[in-house]
Amino acid sequence: MPPPAFETPLIFDGGQDGRANRYVPPAPPIANLLPAALLRDDLPLPDNTELDVVRHFTRLSQKTFGIDTVFYPLGSCTMKYNPRINDALANLPALRDVHPFVPDELAQGALAVMWELERSLASLFGMAAFSLNPAAGAHAELTALLIAKAYFKKKGDARRTTVIVPDTAHGTNPASAAMVGYNVVSLKSDERGRVSVDAIRAAAGPDTAVCMMTNPNTLGLFEDHIHEIAAAVHAAGGLMYYDGANANALMGNSRPGDMGFDLMHLNLHKTFSIPHGGGGAGAGPVGVAAHLVPFLPTPVVRADGYGETDGRWPSDGLTFSLDFERPDAIGTMRSFWSNFAHMVRALAYCYANGTAGLTRVSQLAVLNANYIRASIRDLIDIPYDEINRHEFVASAQSIKRESGVRALDIGKALLDRGYHAPTVYFPLLVPECIMIEPTETESKETLDGFIAALRDILIAARENPQSVLDAPVNTPVSRVDETRAARQPDLRWHKKG
Repeated sequence: MPPPAFETPLIFDGGQDGRANRYVPPAPPIANLLPAALLRDDLPLPDNTELDVVRHFTRLSQKTFGIDTVFYPLGSCTMKYNPRINDALANLPALRDVHPFVPDELAQGALAVMWELERSLASLFGMAAFSLNPAAGAHAELTALLIAKAYFKKKGDARRTTVIVPDTAHGTNPASAAMVGYNVVSLKSDERGRVSVDAIRAAAGPDTAVCMMTNPNTLGLFEDHIHEIAAAVHAAGGLMYYDGANANALMGNSRPGDMGFDLMHLNLHKTFSIPHGGGGAGAGPVGVAAHLVPFLPTPVVRADGYGETDGRWPSDGLTFSLDFERPDAIGTMRSFWSNFAHMVRALAYCYANGTAGLTRVSQLAVLNANYIRASIRDLIDIPYDEINRHEFVASAQSIKRESGVRALDIGKALLDRGYHAPTVYFPLLVPECIMIEPTETESKETLDGFIAALRDILIAARENPQSVLDAPVNTPVSRVDETRAARQPDLRWHKKG
């Protein structure tokens, strides 16, 4: 006997009056809870049993890609596995249930977590101090640029109105600069896919406020002239900003502070294995060099007695408090002091790995990316075919010319084989770009399976292109009309009949 159809019962198309379970007393009439203007005269939702509803939503969850079930090779996103011990620690009642406005003397454990994480990040990335306040990467970019603006205002230097953003920087950098009121100067990369020192010297001047860079950049290439670039920006009176979206490539091996960066942010929901995606909360600490510490957002965790404990660690003998009395601070960037559960997860990740483990994380991320690159280079163009860092870019431009198969089609064909599609069409400077980042958490067996699937697709793109152009055919939803879906989205449920 064949198994029951995966699609049935669909709760919105089935059900009948009186079928629902009645284990709990009926709720008060909805009219008692909502304003009349928000109520409908009729809401034709079907009546279903609890079992039907549970099966429906469980089946929906089984159709969804997730890092717990499939490989996510998303370039520039660092979608790696979150160790469950991080979640367990974040769910400890003493940490989970503390209210953000509890008095400092009753929150010493929580404040210790924040202080220890801040000190760990400062040491790991070569910054004088971090603020844990920002909620995510782009929010952190905004924070850092507001710090820069406050710094120049304090100096009385009103000429600083321009932000330099290379085309290999992270995609949100120009928008963040514009939101703060800066003019954006876009800088084209050279033939090596890097920022030219001469181009920086030509662009930097008395109006330069900040140069925003990602290193390694979004092509997965390390900016090997970063010291000369930083020196040129500093000579013009500007600040260097490090976008930490790609910090997974260098953690423990090199430090932005040592490269000459004055400001930086980290995506804890990338590098430090915190869950992200699906609209969930992130975390984007901002780090600064010593001359910018006074401008950090409030509050800052203060440790009374630090420096008097003979180097004991983590926080024995210290008393913690939230410091709001900072006259040059840019203010508070969010309603509560941080996304605290993520702070717990990140500190657990640091403790579990230690210095040697965090260094090994980056080394394995680099190794895995280069293993994939070297395994497919005979079938697809690699525009910058050299030792990359944690990610690399390929181009389907020549395949498109030969057979009409695009980067998008290759990504959809990977869905058919059980892998989430890589990032496509970013960065924009590579035509038909496919951007792959495996992270360090994937095994060689997983990488080999992905490589084999990708090679099969690239061969089929030339020998049987229609099979790739028709993909996906095995997923719950097959290929859609993307133009129509974007221009005429229909997100409503319609009752049949």
